[in-house]
Amino acid sequence: MLKTAFFKYINNFKGFSREIWILTLVTFINRAGTMVLPFLSKYLKEDLGFSYSQVGWIMVSFGCGSMLGSWLGGKLSDKIGFYKVMIFSLLTSGLMFFGLQHITSYIGLLVAIFLIMVIADMFRPAMFVSLAAYAKPENRTRALTLVRLAINLGFAAGPALGGLIIMNIGYKGLFWIDGATCVLAILIFWWKVKEKEKSKYLNKENPGDILTASVFKDIPFWIFLITCLITGIIFFQLFTTLPLYHKEQFNLTEFRTGLLLTFNGLLIFFMEMPLVTYIEKRKINHVKLVTLGCFIMAICMYMLLFNQWEFVLWIMMFCMTFGEMLAFPFANSFAMSRAPKGHEGRYMAIFTMSYSLAHILSAKTGMENIELYGYQFNWLFMGTLGLMGAGFGYLVYYLLQKETRTIKN
Repeated sequence: MLKTAFFKYINNFKGFSREIWILTLVTFINRAGTMVLPFLSKYLKEDLGFSYSQVGWIMVSFGCGSMLGSWLGGKLSDKIGFYKVMIFSLLTSGLMFFGLQHITSYIGLLVAIFLIMVIADMFRPAMFVSLAAYAKPENRTRALTLVRLAINLGFAAGPALGGLIIMNIGYKGLFWIDGATCVLAILIFWWKVKEKEKSKYLNKENPGDILTASVFKDIPFWIFLITCLITGIIFFQLFTTLPLYHKEQFNLTEFRTGLLLTFNGLLIFFMEMPLVTYIEKRKINHVKLVTLGCFIMAICMYMLLFNQWEFVLWIMMFCMTFGEMLAFPFANSFAMSRAPKGHEGRYMAIFTMSYSLAHILSAKTGMENIELYGYQFNWLFMGTLGLMGAGFGYLVYYLLQKETRTIKN
């Protein structure tokens, strides 16, 4: 039985091109080395001694840089191609991480983290467009899931290892590893993957081709982005307020915080691809899945109101992972499928910007909630916000059904 289950699992990974596998490897190397993010708020608060409000503003600069980088990455991907954008982004941001460890002033970090994220997050929309270039249309959701699997496998290894590095040699070791892995990852990509002509991977006709020539007139897409924004706000609590909560409420070490994030990554590694394959075969509506994912994430925030039992953190992480597996891969797939010909980069830029904005709002709102009203209020606020996000998701589903009837008529 175990042998049969193993081969069923392996079958989920068939049908991908060589370039998709190399992109997956590159993503894994990059994300395994990205140990700074899960511990950034702890580094700023505990190592550099900044206040909650200052930490919140630095994370805002992180998100603002991410938003600008996402927009630039999408625009440039449409103009000069995703390949050049990806190489420039990872190589330059990797070198910049080497210098970040030497900046310890509040203003210096506001500026430095903003600039690094402008460069680093040009990579994301370019990477999404690369999936359209190197994956067959029928495999694009699974290809995205494979790349997400690499991201989460990297996160599974990274935080636990990062916690050990902090405990033994301090936070500065994280910056060296992060920079080195960015450079290593993009050198492998440049060596093994050749640029593809843009004319060979443009999408076939999508609803956006028929209904609108501009992303700014695509009303269902913009409402959908509100749901994505809210799922992002909730998800980023895992990296901003929750590490501090682990320490202050349950006295967890960095290593034990890393283990919780590792648990999240391992669940995704073993379960997301089979889940996506199962859903794709049954052709379940993607917007419905994102809406359900948002609802589950909202419930997870309410779980944190039970703050006397450490095991609730593990239950919450287990449920949050399922919400994440429904919300994120299918949100990406819907956004790409919505883009008209020649606008893939622009659509994916705005889509990734929604998560960058989520990072801004998640960090600042969460930190201010905690400083003014405490952790319990923050979890109640985030849970209620999640229920609103699920409501917006249902509205999008209704509008798409109406749109489908319009096209048929």
